[in-house]
Formats: sequence, structure tokens, C-alpha cells
Amino acid sequence: MTTIEPEDLVQSIADALQFISYYHPVDYIQAVGAAYEREQSPAARDALAQILTNSRMAAQGHRPICQDTGVVVVFLRIGMQVRFNTARSLQELIDEGVRRAYLDPDNILRASMVDPPIGNRRNTGDNTPAMVYQELVPGDKVEIAIAAKGGGSENKSRFAILNPSDNLADWVVQNLPGMGAGWCPPGILGIGVGGTAEKALLLAKQSLFAPVDMHELQARGPSNPTEELRLEIHERVNALGIGAQGLGGLTTVVDVKILTFATHAASLPVGMIPNCAATRHIEFELDGSGPAQLTPPSLEDWPKIDWQPGSDARRVDLDQLSPEEVASWKPGERLLLNGRLLTGRDAAHRRIQELLDSGEGLPPGVDFTNRLIYYVGPVDPVRNEVVGPAGPTTATRLDRYTEMMLSRTGLLGMVGKAERGPAAIEAIRQHKAAYLIAVGGAAYLVSQAIRKARVVAFEELGMEAIYEFEVKDMPVTVAVDATGESVHQTGPAEWAVRIEQIKRAGQ
Repeated sequence: MTTIEPEDLVQSIADALQFISYYHPVDYIQAVGAAYEREQSPAARDALAQILTNSRMAAQGHRPICQDTGVVVVFLRIGMQVRFNTARSLQELIDEGVRRAYLDPDNILRASMVDPPIGNRRNTGDNTPAMVYQELVPGDKVEIAIAAKGGGSENKSRFAILNPSDNLADWVVQNLPGMGAGWCPPGILGIGVGGTAEKALLLAKQSLFAPVDMHELQARGPSNPTEELRLEIHERVNALGIGAQGLGGLTTVVDVKILTFATHAASLPVGMIPNCAATRHIEFELDGSGPAQLTPPSLEDWPKIDWQPGSDARRVDLDQLSPEEVASWKPGERLLLNGRLLTGRDAAHRRIQELLDSGEGLPPGVDFTNRLIYYVGPVDPVRNEVVGPAGPTTATRLDRYTEMMLSRTGLLGMVGKAERGPAAIEAIRQHKAAYLIAVGGAAYLVSQAIRKARVVAFEELGMEAIYEFEVKDMPVTVAVDATGESVHQTGPAEWAVRIEQIKRAGQ
């Protein structure tokens, strides 16, 4: 019989969450490095360089890879010869570990969990509760797999119950373009097949812990139908040309993972969950000898890539921004922002709309006239930082507010990540505004461009408060210009054709 002390479990959970907040899995980051080397799309290559540079900076600085430090997901395989020396539940112990990790003063992590989910959606303040799944197995150890799953990728999960005769690869390829770029490609597709509805989705989530081995699979060839399906989906998804950040390019996914389970003869349940450019997970064991010992990776394993803005990037003075300058920006053009911009996410936009509709007006210090808004919820600063990692959130969620912001506040443009929907693009076109993207998965790199930060409104909303940032050479790309042209439409379309031409030339 093995006895696990509660403190050992709590500390192991806390240590693991801190560890994965700043260390990418080495297999994933090396796969992204290989994608960078073969990428031919300039926009995608620049995004990959930012992701890789950000990853090394986060590993060196022990600060989060992404400002969205994720929903905590824990899978436990508990040996039946194990006892926990406590009267507390596993949920309570794991939540204590989460709390300890996310409130660590040396590396504060962003609290993103809200409760209740319906109603006032109050932030719990410490990122609890975790999603906990447990299985009793033979043995005298506890195997733990833990991940921090970002909201942008989790929101793109898909599920269907197909007919047994349906083509699963066709379903994936049909659904993936509709996921847009909010899941921050390049990433990994996790697919669960079989069981029941909830089992298929759990399988998809569990599959994302598997090592990245697509290169090895391609080299040796498939040995069973599941591996054949992995190869087919990998090739067909990348042939869509979506590319890094949805800008168009050769690599949309670096791997495809599939787990299966027996299912009813009348059913083919399928769950699909992507992992983003902030892929974060680790596995360890507890054997009763103390907390888990986690070995840091060597920075020599990281690709030797140091992103720098290109010589063609245009510097923009945000404090002198005019409609005429915004109208001159071209789709795909890289800009370096300098000066002041305001921030705002879902909750702030909701407050703004309520204030405008009531006739009360905006709070003091909140004036969007001839300015940009940055869709971001930053991590709190530590030590000498002015702000913690501060990468963009998915702009598509804010589409419903775009017309209101552009028509009623004097706003000239927005900065976020991922594509905009038709209504938002039409509002941008009508008001001759612009939408810019920063790279999702490069939050620590982006934060280095922020020289000053202060809360100007709605402080009670925590990370969803309105900040004013003063930035120097913050890198962004024009995603939708004043005419309504979107690179998230033109880029993948162009690269899907190019990829087909490359394939034909190689035959």
C-alpha cells in the first residue's frame, strides 16, 4: 500500500502548472521550428518566428507563454493500492494546487475562471475549479497528466455523431475552416472516436497529451487504419492553406492525434479539440516518496530563431492617428505601433454599450476618438514589469460590438487575433476603419513593447478592465483594411492554390 500525503499532491500540481506556464513541450516547439524552416509564406513565417522567439523568452524569463494561462485539466490514473492520507476530496486538493500556482508572486498567472457561468459570471480570482477526471487502475502509484487549456482553442471544439459509413476525414476537413484562426494555429488536432458523446470528447482531450511524432510516422509509414487516418487528415488539413494564425501558409497543424473506444453499432461519435500555439501539458507520477520532481528542458533544444521586425514594417504614431492614415494601410502590411491605445474585452464592451445606451456616457479617461482598441486581458506584472504577458484575444467574439464602437465612439480600429465575421467586416468597410492582428502565442514578446500601463476604467473586472497602454514598436499586421479586404480570406485561398501547385510539381 502506497500512502500519498496531501501536501505532495498539492505541491506537485502547483509546480506542474508553473512549469508548463513557461516551458513549451520540447517536441512541440521543435515541430514548430521545422515548420518555420519550410514555410514559404512571408506572413506565416513572421508569425512562426514570433511564436518561437516568444517561447524562448518565456522559458528564460519564467513568465507565461500566453496571457491566457488556461483552464486547468487534470487526468489521474490512481492505483488501487494507493491511499490518500486526508479527509479532503481530490477536487479540493487539486484546486488548492491550482490556487497556489496561479497566485505565486514570482510568476502570477491570469485567473480566467468565472462562476456562475450564467448570470454575473464572477471571476473566481484564483483560476479554480480545475476540470478533474479520475480512473482506478491496478498498481501502487498515481499517474497524473495536467494541461492548461486556452479558451481560444477550447472554443473551437467540435462534436458530431456520424453514421458508421461516413468518412471521418471528410468531416474534419469540412469543419476545420469554420473554426477560423481563433485557436491560434499551428497546433495539434486531438480527435476522439467512439464511446458515447461525452467519451468521444474526453478521448479527444486526452489524445493531446501524446508526443508529437508526425514526422516519424511519415518516415516509416502507417501500420494500422488509425495511423492511415492521422496521415490523411494531416495532409488534407494542411492543404487547406490556413497556415500560422490563419494568414495562409504551408503548416496549419503539426500533428493529428486520434484515440478510439468501442461504440454502439449504430453510432460513430467524433470529438475534435485543437491545441493552440500555447500548447501546455506535462505528465508525472506520485509514488509516496514526495512531490514530483520536474526536470527543466535545455534551452539548447529550442530553435535558434530571434524575431526582429522586417525593414518593410511601417511605424505608426498612435497619438497622431487619422482616418487618412488608417485608409492608407494595406492588407498584410506589417506595422509597428507607437503611442497610446486603450484595451477592452467582452465585459468592458458590454459595460460600454450599457453606458452609451443609458445616455450616461463613457467614464473619465475613456475616449476612443481617433484611437485603437486592443482586445487583451493581460497577466498581472511581477518585479519590474509594467504589465505581464499581454497577447491578443479572439476578436470574433467582439464582432457584435463592432458597429457600435465604430459609429458611436470615434474609434478608428481594433487589434486582436483571428478573423472577423461578415457583419464586423462590413462595419469596418462602412466606417473606413481597420482591424489589425497581433500574434496569438507571442504574449511575452508583445508585452516587451508595452512601456507603460494603467487601469482607466472598470477596475473591478480584473483582467477585463480597460487599460491604457503606451507602446513602442508593437508588431501587428493589417488583417482587414478600410475597403473590407480580409487576409484571413485571401491568404488561405491563395495558399491552398499554391500548395496544390507544389504537390503537382513534386509528382
